[in-house]
Amino acid sequence: MRDLAALDTAVSQCHACPRLVAWREQVAREKRASFRGETYWGRAVPGFGPADARMLIVGLAPAAHGANRTGRMFTGDRSGDFLYAALHAVGLANQPTATHIGDGLQLRGTRITAPVHCAPPDNKPTPAERDRCRTWLDAELDLLKPTLRSIVVLGGFGWQALLPTLAESGWAIPKPRPKFGHGAHVELPGPQPIHLFGSYHVSQQNTFTGRLTPAMLEDVLRTAATEAGLS
Repeated sequence: MRDLAALDTAVSQCHACPRLVAWREQVAREKRASFRGETYWGRAVPGFGPADARMLIVGLAPAAHGANRTGRMFTGDRSGDFLYAALHAVGLANQPTATHIGDGLQLRGTRITAPVHCAPPDNKPTPAERDRCRTWLDAELDLLKPTLRSIVVLGGFGWQALLPTLAESGWAIPKPRPKFGHGAHVELPGPQPIHLFGSYHVSQQNTFTGRLTPAMLEDVLRTAATEAGLS
């Protein structure tokens, strides 16, 4: 891919995983009652953020009635409400809400992506789907390589999916591999040093129970932003 704009277009046209394609399109047809009057995106969802991002946030996959509806990562659902409020609180987003494409949201020096770009049934992509989608993550990291300085991974799934991609892109992964955990932090040597951080995912299962609080997420984001030279 020559640039991130071309990559994002290619991602949105992907039909590589039959189960995920069938599910995302079924959800887009049937819709949730509260969104009955809306036209769902119903395609693979590309990453979001500037092409010269110094910091990358890696999630899991689009939500069926969130990004699969709006077409933008973490937009239009409770998980996104939590994430964008935290990004705004630490100065990485110009507003605390993300409701739809065209709502004016902009990220400062930060890009958001996922190892799986289609909404999966029950929020559970298979290992084969994750591995097939890795092509896009590999390409995205290669394009971001000149400016990227820190990565925040939301959840263990994204952590395990990202490590092989980092290795493929030239960063040295310690042995044994670093374990995921909230607040985990490891510096990886490579094309330039990358600071890798872990955070619990912003799913309602974590945020509604208090396992992940706004202060906890903001602390990780703030530290990652500092390491990326964004604060």
